Amino acid sequence: MPAVPEPEILAAFEAAKGFMPVEEGLALYGAAVEAARLGLPLLEVGTYCGRSTVLLADAARAAGVTAVTVDHHRGSEEQQPGWEYHDPSTVDPEIGLMDTLPAFRRTLHRAGLEEHVVAVVGRSPQIAAFWRTPLGLVFIDGGHTDEHASGDYEGWAPHVAEGGLLLIHDVFPEPADEFTGQAPYRVYLRALASGAFEEISVTDSLRVLRRTGAGI
Repeated sequence: MPAVPEPEILAAFEAAKGFMPVEEGLALYGAAVEAARLGLPLLEVGTYCGRSTVLLADAARAAGVTAVTVDHHRGSEEQQPGWEYHDPSTVDPEIGLMDTLPAFRRTLHRAGLEEHVVAVVGRSPQIAAFWRTPLGLVFIDGGHTDEHASGDYEGWAPHVAEGGLLLIHDVFPEPADEFTGQAPYRVYLRALASGAFEEISVTDSLRVLRRTGAGI
């Protein structure tokens, strides 16, 4: 039976700003609990305000490992002013740019999970370029352009340990979803075609893959 979070953790997830539905969150949590058994860190690309981080951090806490979350905290393309997913409350009034880091920190504080998360603030490719630690799980949930989705995959998938999990969010196969999910879909297809990963579950737009071989 898949692992499920305690009610207070699920409540913290639902209370946080973000876009991941509960069913996908439960699938993420189950994958995180499984991957944490490898004794390696769990890493996500795309923090936003920490909604999914709550679930990764709780799974990491239970296993005695660390959750790592990577984001520049200036918002992805569809979160900018004038776009559907923009939240004006995330804009820093002093500089006029999005800054989701304060909201993220509040999310973790309220959930009691600050000590179990390392937040890395910066651009995903820059951080991946000097990362050297094997990972039990990589959750790709960053920008939705081909440049960003491919960069996240190329930068982080090589660090998924043998038997570890690669999760890709916002996978939408329909061409009508070009802006919101076609780039993650193409990354997902690339991972499958590589022969290095096999699919183990699908929950709406969330794909969970396991590393079974070398390469990306």
